[in-house]
Amino acid sequence: MHRRVALLSILTLTAGGALLPAGLAQAQSGPKPAQKAAADSTSEQQTVLRYWTPQKMEAAQPLDAPAPKKQAKLAMGAPGEPATVPPTSAPGNAAQAQAANSGGSAWTRGGAITKTTGRVFFTYQGRNASCSGSAVTSANKSVVLTAGHCVKMGGAFHTNWVFVPGYDKGSRPNGTWAATKLLTTPQWNASEDMDFDVAAAVVAPLRGNALTDVVGGQGVAFNQARRQQMYAFGYPAAAPYDGSKLTYCGGRAFDDFLMSKDQGLTCDMTGGSSGGPWFLNFNETTGLGTQNSVNSFKYNFATKWMFGPYFGSEAQAVYQAAQSTNAL
Repeated sequence: MHRRVALLSILTLTAGGALLPAGLAQAQSGPKPAQKAAADSTSEQQTVLRYWTPQKMEAAQPLDAPAPKKQAKLAMGAPGEPATVPPTSAPGNAAQAQAANSGGSAWTRGGAITKTTGRVFFTYQGRNASCSGSAVTSANKSVVLTAGHCVKMGGAFHTNWVFVPGYDKGSRPNGTWAATKLLTTPQWNASEDMDFDVAAAVVAPLRGNALTDVVGGQGVAFNQARRQQMYAFGYPAAAPYDGSKLTYCGGRAFDDFLMSKDQGLTCDMTGGSSGGPWFLNFNETTGLGTQNSVNSFKYNFATKWMFGPYFGSEAQAVYQAAQSTNAL
């Protein structure tokens, strides 16, 4: 019998050299990411943006999720060299220090994190739902990283997919951005393998501006050492949270010893925080860091632990494919 878990969607220069945002560096060879066109025309984007009224966002509901399970594994890429993309900052991101260790507190100190992190909304099997996501530095300035189940679940990609960076108590200060393409790992695409619950969305420009030109972009890193100090961010919406504010957890990551190869963090964020970013080297003064995982799932018998997938070569391939996609 499988242990039951709940995914958190309301349905989270290295020694090996720098990874160039221009996409010149290549991920390790292996299965290619799964991709699906979303709102890839102006008329479709306008339809999606009109769809998401404040009332629909407020009414988005949680989804049940599959548990980690023993299953046939797709071929994995060879372990890759550590690689890091530095963050890029938008103006006006100064912040003050906040506690480095937290099990789930509101983030109140501002900084770039309040612009780059946002809520994700989509339709899944006729129901409206939400996750979290993060704008990251990329060649096309249009990449949002999130969890695999936040773009596809139950055999189909979600529809009406949008990213709302800096969401704050219903306000959308940095606009609503419609996805033109959704991408996830082949392992998640084939069998919803929790070890590879990683995805990206490419979003269309808004009023002629690319996403990271407006909100900035966090750094991103792959094939890094485990068990480091991490910060996790998201918009939990299930009780006792309500999805209205950015929340964070901080502490030292540990390895899951139960049913996955994920990393764990002490964190009581709930549904809605799925796809929110985990950071190495997070600077509380600037609100910038290096994304190295996403909020993915919890075991229902260990609700104080959050788990996120290891960002290896498969996650790197998703990022590379996303940043090389034309956002228009």
